[in-house]
Amino acid sequence: MRGYFGIGVEGVSKPMNLGSLLRSAHAFGASFAFTIGAAFDARAAARADTSSSLASLPFHAYPDLASFTLPHGCRLVGIELLDEAIDLPSFTHPGQAAYVLGAERANLSPALLARCDFLVRIPTRFCINLAIAGSLAMYDRMISLGPFAERPVRAGGPTALRPGHSHGEPLWKRRRERGRAS
Repeated sequence: MRGYFGIGVEGVSKPMNLGSLLRSAHAFGASFAFTIGAAFDARAAARADTSSSLASLPFHAYPDLASFTLPHGCRLVGIELLDEAIDLPSFTHPGQAAYVLGAERANLSPALLARCDFLVRIPTRFCINLAIAGSLAMYDRMISLGPFAERPVRAGGPTALRPGHSHGEPLWKRRRERGRAS
């Protein structure tokens, strides 16, 4: 899968949820994780992060929204249960993205919503757990952009794997062959 992604949360009230989100980020191959204005007990978060993701995953703890930065070209995707947000199954993920969720007991702040390039919603009847919402977004990214076969029309698995990418001849060889043919 080309590109990269990171995931984070603005504020956090339950450190175990942050630990679970970090573990999922590590499992799904995130390039980085972050918090914005979050005070949490790191030892409590580590109890849910059984993969010790912070040993393998860059983690940025921004004290506030003013200090929050992303790599050049990285698009910010807010995950929020809002009517105007795009339903996650209908969303095309950017190649370079950072997904951000609100704390368990709060929505994304209006200032952060204004900074988002996209707003997506997980089409549920009510809000779900922070770590589960983040995992669903990362899973959707993986199945949308990953090297998986198309889903079959009938029930069951694919009948054939997606063909692998094959590299053609180097351009200089093709040009040389065209020159000989002239």
